[in-house]
Amino acid sequence: MENTFTHNLPNAQGYFGEYGGSFVPEQLQTIMDQITATYDECRQDPAFRAELARLYKHFVGRPSPIFHAQNLSKKYGTEIYLKREDLNHTGAHKINHCLGEALLAKKMGKKKLIAETGAGQHGVALATAAALVGLQCDIYMGEVDIAKEHPNVVRMRILGANVIPVTEGRKTLKEAVDAAFQAYLQDPVTQLYAIGSVVGPHPFPMMVRDFQSIIGNEARQQFQEMTGKLPDNLVACVGGGSNAVGLFTAFLEDKEVAIYGVEPAGRSLEQPGEHAATLTLGKPGIIHGFKSYMLQDQQGEPEPVYSVASGLDYPSVGPQHSYLKDLGRVTYGSIDDKEAIDAFFELSRLEGIIPAIESAHAVAYALKMAQQGEKGTILLNLSGRGDKDIDFVVEKYGKDYGIEL
Repeated sequence: MENTFTHNLPNAQGYFGEYGGSFVPEQLQTIMDQITATYDECRQDPAFRAELARLYKHFVGRPSPIFHAQNLSKKYGTEIYLKREDLNHTGAHKINHCLGEALLAKKMGKKKLIAETGAGQHGVALATAAALVGLQCDIYMGEVDIAKEHPNVVRMRILGANVIPVTEGRKTLKEAVDAAFQAYLQDPVTQLYAIGSVVGPHPFPMMVRDFQSIIGNEARQQFQEMTGKLPDNLVACVGGGSNAVGLFTAFLEDKEVAIYGVEPAGRSLEQPGEHAATLTLGKPGIIHGFKSYMLQDQQGEPEPVYSVASGLDYPSVGPQHSYLKDLGRVTYGSIDDKEAIDAFFELSRLEGIIPAIESAHAVAYALKMAQQGEKGTILLNLSGRGDKDIDFVVEKYGKDYGIEL
C-alpha cells in the first residue's frame, strides 16, 4: 500500500481539472467536509493503514494474481494477461473500497452504511464489510436488477443487509443511486453513504480511487516480475469507473503504456436510451453532486441508459475519467451487448474462467484489439466473476451457445 494514498489530484476542492467538486445542499456539505477530514486523518494513520492491509491480506485474499491467458493468447495472436480481481472474497474489486469505507464509518461513529448497487457486487461487498465491522446496512437496488442478479440479492440478505427495491424510472442503477441519495439526505448524521464507484461529491471520487489503486500497485510489480517489463496496453471496463481507475493509477506516468477504458455500447450507440457510453457520446453536466461527462437530453437532464451489464448502466462517469479523456491519456471505446456475451463464453470455454458481464466488456475489447493487429502485451482487469450472471445469461442467450435449460 506504499503508493496507495499519494496522488496530486484532485485539488482541495475535489476537482480533476474542471470535473468533480461537490454540488450538495449546505447541510450535507458540512457532513462531506467531516468525511474529508476524517479520511485525511485515516490515510495518514499507521494503525488504520495496518488494519486495512491486514484485512486485504487475510480477509480478501490479496494480492490477487495475474494470470497469463495462454489459450486466448495463442488463438488471438497476442499475449493477454488477466488481473484476477474476480478471485477476491465476494467475487469482485468492490471489496477493496467497501472495507475502507466501513472502517471509516466505524471511526466516525456511524451506525449504518447505506448504498446503491447495480450488478449487486458493491451491495454484497458492502454487506460483507458491514457484517465484519458490526454496522447496519441498507442497499438500494432497482427492481430490474433484483430480478436479473438474484444470487447477489440472496447473498446480501444472508449477510444481514436490508435490500430495498427501487421501482421508479427504469428501475436500474441510476434510480438506485437517486433513492439512496434521498435516504441519505434524511439522516446524514448516523449513516454513511458508501458510494460504490469513483463518482459522487468530493471526497468520494478520490477516496474510492485511493482504496482501489491497490489493484494497479500490485499489477505493476507482478507484471514486471513475470515478464521483466511493463505491459504495452491496459484495458478495463468503465461504468462509474472504479476498477479502471484502480488499475490505471499506477501506470499514468508511464507514457509507453497505452490505456483503454471500455464503455457499454448496449444495443445501439445511435439510439439514446440504448447504451451507456458516457465518455463516447456525453458532454459535461452535473449529477449526484459532482460534475463530469454525462449522457443528457436537450434540457440537460440525465438520459435513460441501458447495458446488458447491470453494473455499467449509469449515465455519468467518475470525474477523473473525464479529466483523463480530455488530457488524451486514456482512450475510451465501447463494446456492445453481443460482443460482451461472446467474450463471456470465449473466456469461459478457452480458459475455464467465467467472467462478470461487466468484465466481459474488457475481455471483448482486448480480443478486438488483437484481431485488429495489436501485437503488444495486454493486461486487462478481470474486475469480477460471473456467478451472479449465469442464470440470466443462460436464460437469455443459452440456446445461442448450445445450452438447453
